[in-house]
Amino acid sequence: MPVWLREHSWRQTLTAVYLSLPLRGARATPANIFCSEQYLKVSIPPFLFEAILYAPIDDTNSTAKIGNGNIFFTLYKKEPALWDSLTLANADKEKLQYLRENAVLKAQEKAKQETEAKKITKQEHKKYALEATMKVEEAERKRIEALKEKERQKVAKELELWKNQQKDGDKYKSIQKKEELHQEIEPLEERKNEKMNKTRIPNEGSSKTRVKSTRGHGSSSIFSQNLKEEQLPAPRVAATIKVNFTPRVFPTALRESRVAEEEEWLHKQAEARRIINSDLSELEDLKEEEKNPDWLKDKGNKMFAMGDYLGAVNAYNLAVRLNNKLPLLYLNRAACHLKLRNLHKAIEDSSKALELLTPPVPDNENARVKAHVRRGTAFCQLELYTEGLQDYEAALKIDPRNKILEKDAEKIRHLIQGTMQSS
Repeated sequence: MPVWLREHSWRQTLTAVYLSLPLRGARATPANIFCSEQYLKVSIPPFLFEAILYAPIDDTNSTAKIGNGNIFFTLYKKEPALWDSLTLANADKEKLQYLRENAVLKAQEKAKQETEAKKITKQEHKKYALEATMKVEEAERKRIEALKEKERQKVAKELELWKNQQKDGDKYKSIQKKEELHQEIEPLEERKNEKMNKTRIPNEGSSKTRVKSTRGHGSSSIFSQNLKEEQLPAPRVAATIKVNFTPRVFPTALRESRVAEEEEWLHKQAEARRIINSDLSELEDLKEEEKNPDWLKDKGNKMFAMGDYLGAVNAYNLAVRLNNKLPLLYLNRAACHLKLRNLHKAIEDSSKALELLTPPVPDNENARVKAHVRRGTAFCQLELYTEGLQDYEAALKIDPRNKILEKDAEKIRHLIQGTMQSS
């Protein structure tokens, strides 16, 4: 049941009513207040205040202010007059219910009209923004077209100017060639006239002379042949240039190389090539990345994480064939064999990993601990608890703060004691 707020104070003028409503410690928000022309309601659960006003008010301009534990209403009257009371007196329940429902309906209608007005205003603003955007885009398009047209005219003028210059240049070159040709023809004609003068012989019985004809089978090629002889350049002299390279096998500069490291690198490269080329029939179908041991190791790790232990073993096997000097390959393959219960193979791979993890340095401490634990686990599953305890104690020497290893070693000690007592 709601608690009715009966305590309130009010005063009035000819044009306004000032109402103060205490909240009794409740916290109000504008959502708790409902006001219409003749109906005022404040609902703050569990408190409730309701009033059917004496006369209609201007609910649009009326205000409510929340502060200091009170709500202060400023209600402006529609008609200037003094009220006899704040609420309507001598009203029956039916009338009060009608006024209440009418106020709610009017408020809903007003809210609906405001929503429609906002929607229409929003659409008008959107339409105006769209038209403004279209105008801006149209102006920008016209500006770009004007720039393109201006640039096109500029390029056309430059092209026309270039064509005129080319024509002038061609004319100048043709005139220059004619002059050079004329200068070459003049001495040739002089030599030809000299030859013709030499061929003249006196004719017996006649005072006329006869010119020996120079036109024959090869007379038409004299001019072209002389021009070809003058234009052809002299043949080039053939020679051989020897280039000497530095006889270096290792791809580093001489000042940066160290002989021991170079020899070790070359030995490893030769061994890797020998391993890859030893069985080309099986490796030739592999992709380029599948011939990389590191890529195969990552592939095996993903398969192990997904529970595909046989696939992981196959990936590690191929990686070991490509490079048998990586201890992590044997270490990871030992973990797969433990999952597959291939205990002897797990011991063999762990031992091989420990051989390659030398010398013992801080960088490979974690790998050596894993190798001892996996080999010790395989020994214990084969009921060789003494050998398993030795591996766990070796792992504890490397990592003495590991409480899990200490607990596992203690369990193995109890198993050994139980086995000795039963025997």
